Amino acid sequence: MFAVHFYENKTKVLNQALRSIPSVGEEIKIKGRKGKVVNITEIDENTYHVYIEFEKIVEKNVASKDLGKKKRR
Repeated sequence: MFAVHFYENKTKVLNQALRSIPSVGEEIKIKGRKGKVVNITEIDENTYHVYIEFEKIVEKNVASKDLGKKKRR
């Protein structure tokens, strides 16, 4: 078992005990967000830091929805 710490930039996102270490370029999904493994650093024989680049979040356009009051019948 390996202690794998996942980082986005300098922010720690998640740490897990895994049986296998993800490889560079592998697609990964953490906390519902899709990302790609950029770099892996070995700290000890059982501790690894995995750096991830998440996909940008596309916000939906709320201006298109009618936010006015609905008519009562």
